[in-house]
This record gives sequence, C-alpha cells and structure tokens, in this order.
Amino acid sequence: MSAYGQPQYSPGLQPAGPYPPYTHHAQGYGMPSYNIKTEDGLSLSPGQNSLLNYSNYSSTPPSQALYGYSTHGSSISSGIFQGANPITSSTPFNTTQQPPLDSDIEVMLQPPLDSDIERVFVWDLDETIIIFHSLLTGSFSTRFCKECDQVHIDDVASDDNGQDLSTYNFGTDGFQSPAGAGTLCLGSGVHGGADWMRKLAFRYRRVKEIYNTFKNNVGGLLGSPKREEWLQLRREMEVLTDLWLTQALKALALINSRPNCVNVLVTTTQLIPALSKVLLYGLGSAFPIENIYSATKTGKESCFERVAQRFGRRAVYVVIGDGVEEESVAKKKNMPFWRVSCRPDLEALSHALELDYL
Repeated sequence: MSAYGQPQYSPGLQPAGPYPPYTHHAQGYGMPSYNIKTEDGLSLSPGQNSLLNYSNYSSTPPSQALYGYSTHGSSISSGIFQGANPITSSTPFNTTQQPPLDSDIEVMLQPPLDSDIERVFVWDLDETIIIFHSLLTGSFSTRFCKECDQVHIDDVASDDNGQDLSTYNFGTDGFQSPAGAGTLCLGSGVHGGADWMRKLAFRYRRVKEIYNTFKNNVGGLLGSPKREEWLQLRREMEVLTDLWLTQALKALALINSRPNCVNVLVTTTQLIPALSKVLLYGLGSAFPIENIYSATKTGKESCFERVAQRFGRRAVYVVIGDGVEEESVAKKKNMPFWRVSCRPDLEALSHALELDYL
C-alpha cells in the first residue's frame, strides 16, 4: 500500500543506490555490555545474530559495509544491519572482563548531544513494530490469507452435507493446525477444496446454532462468574456513555414491534466477531442471525445490494449510521440516511419512530 505518494516496493529491499558514506567522529562514549532476554527464557548477547537475520536482503550494493557496534566483550557485526562504513568506538574493549571504574561508567553511558547525532531512524509503531489495529479490523487476516470469513452466516451452507455434529470433534478434524500455530483455516487439505469447504460449513452451522440458542441469554453462554463480570462492565459503560446503548435498544425495539418492519445489521466487523458483539451487548433479539452482514470482504455497497435483492424494490430502506461509507452508499441508492453522531440523535430517532414519521 502506498502512502503520501510513496512508491510501491517489492518484498526485497531495493534502494536506489549506495548509502552516502557515514563518517563517524570519535566520541567519548560507548555501549555497555548487556543481554537480551527472549520470551523463551534464553539470553542472547548483541553479538549473537540469531536474534535478527536479514539474510534475504540480497539487493544491498557491494559498496555498502556493515555497521559494527562494539561493546565490551561482544559486537554486532555479522550482517544484522547493512549500511555504510563501519562504526568504530573510541572506547577500547575490556578484554580482561574486569569491572570498569566508576569514572569509566560515567563516560561510557553519557549520551551524545543532539547536535552530535548524524543519522536518525524514525520508526512507526502500529503495523510496523507491533501488529494491532489490522488484527481488529481483519485487514491482517485478509492480507496474509489467514481468514475464512464470510459475508453472511449461510454463505457456505450449500457445502454442508447435513452430517450430525453431536459427536463431531472440531479440534481434531484436520481443519485447524496444531494448537498455538495460529493458522486456522490453513490446516490439512486443499484450501477451498470440497473437504475443506465442508468442514468450514460445519463450523458456521455450529455458530448459527449457538447464536440462536443464546441470543436472548448471553449470560447462559458465558456462565458464572463471567456473566456477572460482563453485566457489571456493561452497567459501567452505560454510565460513561450516558445510556447510549439503552437509547439504541429503545429504537431497535420500536422497529421490532412493527409487524412489517425489520432491523438489518451491516458492519465492517468480520462476521464471527460481529455475532459475538451482538450477543454480548444484548442485541440478539433485535437482529436475527440471518439479518447480519459483514462488509469486511466486499464493502458496504455490496452488502446493501444483497439486502435490497432480498427484500425487494417495494420496501423503503432507511440507513442509520455514523460513517462516511454508509452515508455515501445511501445517497447513491437514494436511501434516506439518519446520522448518529451523539446520543440526542438516537433520542430523536426513537421520537420519530413513535410518531410514525419513519
């Protein structure tokens, strides 16, 4: 993905040319010896190149040498970082491994002045060093082929052969890789093959059964003490949001009370997390599972088209939301749009419903 006109690069690092020479000026400081503690309990010194290995970067121009970061007793100089001329430290190695004097420590740990810095590496955090936002939105799964998400709960029902699942073991059917591998949907079998799709359909059938069983009783699904903890958390959130959910539930209930009206949910959240949210927030009675669509894969316009095809041209469609995408699609399809940007907007919606204005 290009950002701010940034050109698209292939996975291999492809610099335009050699880096400019990095001339190191001798400074009265060095790097103290230290160990890096890894998650598996092993301690690695900076000299061990098993911590970082960029051997696949083969496009570095031959003129580029290595950064050699010298420390007491170890150095990073085995191809971990590839840049310009070697950096040498004016502080000699402590070859005898004797503890330095206090005066030496003061000199070694003294940071350089800002004006002495010659190269600054500015890092982005999210999606560069850590993966967070894209996990929530599902874009990570889509980009790296780790999802088997669907738009609608019945999208894979045609692959279900109706097998009895009462004794079916989802954990050992080969659809999921060994525990901890994080590769659901990438287990044995051909991805998208008949056997793979059948096993996927089994999972969506089971999800549908769970939803319909607990749509009015999520506490029964959570069990104690999680039920009490979640209900308390919901109460606290309602206080913090000025009863936002309560007001939304009022509008949903008014629509549900009409014999010729229906609530449909179109969300950018992936389908399974969306179903979980609906249950947890007590919205199961307002949204039958057949009325929930995920726009993660296809976008909201495609979902709106599916909804319109399902209920026909005679129906009047009112779009309720806060985002630009749903407002744009509603305008394009000549559907009235009710913007919700604050709680009074939900109050006004309930009032309009009570007076039969909508």
